[in-house]
Amino acid sequence: MTVDDVRRVALGLPRTTEHLIRDRVKFRVKQLVYVAFSRDETLMGFAFPKEERQSLVDSEPDKFMLPQMGDMRFHWVAARTAVLDVEEMTELVTDAWTMVVPKGVARDHFDRLGQ
Repeated sequence: MTVDDVRRVALGLPRTTEHLIRDRVKFRVKQLVYVAFSRDETLMGFAFPKEERQSLVDSEPDKFMLPQMGDMRFHWVAARTAVLDVEEMTELVTDAWTMVVPKGVARDHFDRLGQ
């Protein structure tokens, strides 16, 4: 799974823009970042409900990790890109996007896709 794979998914989601900030690729809706890569692109951070992230990390600790201590206050978790497949990444990125976009925008998008 690469940044290009994520780019194809993220830029297909309404209101998403891509930014390069301090040598890190980030995808956001307005000012809300929902996916960000480490500088070396080995980690992908993404929006994820705080109350569920420990369970996610515990379920697959070789794949997922908690954010750095300074980011624990945010709805955020990270994944190792080397062990993510495109299908799982697509689901994670899409779910992260739904956390930052207005509910009506997400509903309209999924309705257009027939989901």
